[in-house]
Amino acid sequence: MKQQQGGGGGLLGVRFESQRFRLLSIVVGCFLISVTFLLSSRPDAGAFDTLSPKPWLEEARSTQTTPTTAIKTVKTSPKLGGRDFLVDVVPLRGAQGESHGRQPQQQSAGEKTETEWVKDTVIIEERIGGAGAGGTERAEQEEAESGVNAAAAGTDRQPGTTTEEEEEAAHHDDLPMQTTGGAVTTVLETTTATRPDQLPVPGLFSDRAETQKVGGRAMKLQADPATIITTEQTPAIIKQTTPLPPLCDFSDRRADICDFTGDIRLDANASSYIVVVDPAVPGQSHKVRPYQRKGDETCMGRVTEITVRTSSAAPPKCTRTHTVPAVTFSIGGYTGNIFHDFSDVLVPLYNTVHKYGGDVQLVMTNVAPWWLVKYDKLLRTISRYAPIDLAKAAAAGEVHCFPHAIVSLRAHRELIIERDRSVDGLATPDFTRFIRRALSLPRDAPSRVADGTGRKPRLLIISRSRTRILLNLFDVILAAEGAGFDAAVSESDVGDELTRVGTQINSADVLVGVHGAGLTNMMFLPPGATLVQVVPWGGLQWIAHMDYGDPAEAMGLRYIQYEIGVEESSLKNKYPRDHEIFTNPTGMHKKGFGFMRQTLMDGQNITVDLDRFRGVLQEALGNYLAQ
Repeated sequence: MKQQQGGGGGLLGVRFESQRFRLLSIVVGCFLISVTFLLSSRPDAGAFDTLSPKPWLEEARSTQTTPTTAIKTVKTSPKLGGRDFLVDVVPLRGAQGESHGRQPQQQSAGEKTETEWVKDTVIIEERIGGAGAGGTERAEQEEAESGVNAAAAGTDRQPGTTTEEEEEAAHHDDLPMQTTGGAVTTVLETTTATRPDQLPVPGLFSDRAETQKVGGRAMKLQADPATIITTEQTPAIIKQTTPLPPLCDFSDRRADICDFTGDIRLDANASSYIVVVDPAVPGQSHKVRPYQRKGDETCMGRVTEITVRTSSAAPPKCTRTHTVPAVTFSIGGYTGNIFHDFSDVLVPLYNTVHKYGGDVQLVMTNVAPWWLVKYDKLLRTISRYAPIDLAKAAAAGEVHCFPHAIVSLRAHRELIIERDRSVDGLATPDFTRFIRRALSLPRDAPSRVADGTGRKPRLLIISRSRTRILLNLFDVILAAEGAGFDAAVSESDVGDELTRVGTQINSADVLVGVHGAGLTNMMFLPPGATLVQVVPWGGLQWIAHMDYGDPAEAMGLRYIQYEIGVEESSLKNKYPRDHEIFTNPTGMHKKGFGFMRQTLMDGQNITVDLDRFRGVLQEALGNYLAQ
């Protein structure tokens, strides 16, 4: 009986051990089946680093040398037309169950040090429409695994919630793209940071993908080979497709002016400014003669033509690069005559470059060396740099590069800067003040009667030696001294040193002269002084006032215009009294300025009526006493 019982117990134990073995076999078998299924269906999510990825994965991810476990998120970019991005976040070590986009809520100090962000290289895999069934299936699997309901046009989330993948994708949406082999790869590099919630400024790299460690993880986003984005779909890589504003303004009455900014090359040999632009920008090409006598064919025929154009072709190589703007103008035309030197060049030049405070490069055409010598002090005050002679630069094959350039000068009226038209709000007195300072002229106001020196007011007469000669000059000097002036004669010539002439004129309280270029010297006078212009016969009152009367008043001078009669003109000895030149002189202006100049200006001399002229002297003395 006992033996039977003992034998029965042994049989029961064997049955129990056999049952446990079968249960264990089932568990192990299920586990092996699960692992096999996982490896066969998800080769890119291998559980063991010793396993190698399939050939297609190796080819698609040529830069990744070891199989990794990826946690993926489908992201839609509204900035790229609603196309989906597949984001792979690859842990390398110590981060099981954690994705790059989901940082742990709490970390110890040691963990924070180990996972401190160092450098990321991120590549975005972009899906467009039917990018392939494989990509869609993987996206759906990841969507199911992560519990996110992602649609083709976007991903729905609760308001106010964002993930770090979203923040990173937002950065990627702003990145420029590279087009390589029919696919576009966008790469973000994160430089050293101490906070994982901050991304530095992204940079653009090659299409070769790199996997960098990021706090124990590698993060990699790669473009699908089937994805093709042309440059028309990625405006981020286009330099500038919008049209440039017009390079030149042809609306001004006195000059055509070009003003432009960018990558500018001055090809001296071609007398051409080239603005380098993107091929998509509409081209422009203009020809300008940088002198302020627009419409005067005789004058402008003496001025070198400058071409201003855009180009998308390979530009000429810079031989010299400048960091300051260039201002180009001609000293051809009518220069050599002091009136035109100032009215056509120096006054507009000051108005154009004053805002640069000397940091401007002057580029000159039609250069005459004597002109540079005469006005050297003014040019040195205007610009800190030696001017460029375009002809010499062309002979040397130079190409000068600038960030900004102006071709031609901003001229207003004769010898006048109009404040309401000036870019800097300048006016004529600003220019005359500039002249006095540049030449170190001593007086900024006329002498005062009660200054204690006992000196008389100084009257200076400008003498002409070729045309419009004041024939009774000596008698005029005696009349001026009789009126109470200290009278003197200025016989300056075009070749005289500017400082010497300026100092002499600046010493005068009253300046007297016959209409002509010599009256331009009035700009050396101190404000408050008086200018007396003697106007020849022939209806020239309007041009006399325009050339010298209006500028004198704009300079802050007192102006007196003395218009001679027929008896004071030498024309009475050339024409009968009933000639049109006496009966209707303004009607003869229809014959043109050439006739006016030859007959009415250069063709007569003057003998002033002293009785009449004494009244002018008394008026000038009254101006002085009123100071």
